[in-house]
Amino acid sequence: MAKPVVAIVGRPNVGKSTLFNKLSGTRLAIVDDKPGVTRDRIYGECEWCGHSFTIVDTGGIEPKSNDIILSQMKRQAELAIDLADVVILVTDLTVGMVAADADVARMLIKAKKPVVLCVNKADGVGELPPEIYEFYNLGVGEPYAISATHGRGTGDLLDAVVAKLPQNEIDAETEDAIKVAVIGKPNAGKSSIINRILGEERVIVSDIPGTTRDAIDTGFTKNGKNYVFIDTAGIRKKKKVEENIEKYSVIRSYMAVDRADVCLLMIDANEGITEQDTKIAGYAHDNGKATVIVVNKWDSIEKDGKTMEEMRKKITNDLAYMTYAPIIFVSALTGQRVNEVFDMISFVYEQNNVRISTGKLNEVLADAMNKVQPPTDRGKRLKIYYMTQASTKPPTFVIFCNSIELFHFSYRRYLENQIREVFDLQGTPVRFMLREKDDK
Repeated sequence: MAKPVVAIVGRPNVGKSTLFNKLSGTRLAIVDDKPGVTRDRIYGECEWCGHSFTIVDTGGIEPKSNDIILSQMKRQAELAIDLADVVILVTDLTVGMVAADADVARMLIKAKKPVVLCVNKADGVGELPPEIYEFYNLGVGEPYAISATHGRGTGDLLDAVVAKLPQNEIDAETEDAIKVAVIGKPNAGKSSIINRILGEERVIVSDIPGTTRDAIDTGFTKNGKNYVFIDTAGIRKKKKVEENIEKYSVIRSYMAVDRADVCLLMIDANEGITEQDTKIAGYAHDNGKATVIVVNKWDSIEKDGKTMEEMRKKITNDLAYMTYAPIIFVSALTGQRVNEVFDMISFVYEQNNVRISTGKLNEVLADAMNKVQPPTDRGKRLKIYYMTQASTKPPTFVIFCNSIELFHFSYRRYLENQIREVFDLQGTPVRFMLREKDDK
């Protein structure tokens, strides 16, 4: 399930970036008294009372400005509002309610989004000044007085935000479906392969990179299994993401990975692995997603007896942290080997959800330690007592040992390879958590 999105909006210089930094616990947003410092979107994570959500900092909105930069910032803020589940409208207590606040409030009312009204710069102590009550005239609900600089009042503000977050209702028809995010650079054939799998033109296909703007969900059933395919906008390098709308396509694509069970990483066979492919793959890997590498446009490659194996080796070398991911060579245009993608999706999904008994794990552990003794350092040997599985998605194992410092990365990799070999773990990351335990 994708995390809810909360957008922070308001006219310039009311303290939106300061509030963003306070809620996210970071210094990602530049804070300056000069209006218009925040132009591009900045995203962060926030957790409150067991609820996690993504927060988006936006540039100041000047609804009636003809300035080109301010107009672009207004457009980006509108897109942020469209993307958000809840909007925090930030105003300035020291200035009072102004016409620009009312203009932004009308924009939010028209968008029909849940709004939490934040009155910032209430930095004084004691009772609030009577000026706060004029903000009721904005018509978006109760004003919450805060000091973003000092953090005063942000708890009540977050309580109000959490109360308006969606309840993560899941469609009964898709609750048991395997959710597949099709990710990759623009024009790698993501929409084409979904159309080939579905057998119909459900997704717009074009040679123009960036045709797909949003993450599009398409349900499908095959062999008694339900699937939801999420066609994502192509993810480009940031310096090439110039259109405002495309900036939001990037965040939607990453959000699609967040809620997917399986990722199909589409690679253009004519281009091979690029730097941007490694970043996209890295995001899926870091989030523990089962992944299949799909090399598309294989029909357009001149081949000999070694072409496929050479391409496979190059991909494995370039994506060295994802050697577990199976590689399939397909053509969405001709349909070559596309049916095999379905089988592999189901396989890696099961691998990502695999659960191994503690007894079997420790049999493998004992056998592995007999083959290769744990490392020593300055006369002290690593002792591994036992291993157990803590969770799935991805398979996560807890290892109890006498010293984490002695547990070298190379030996951890050795144990991972042994577990993968014995239990045929493919297509999924594997994680280890180390815990120290006394001999006693």
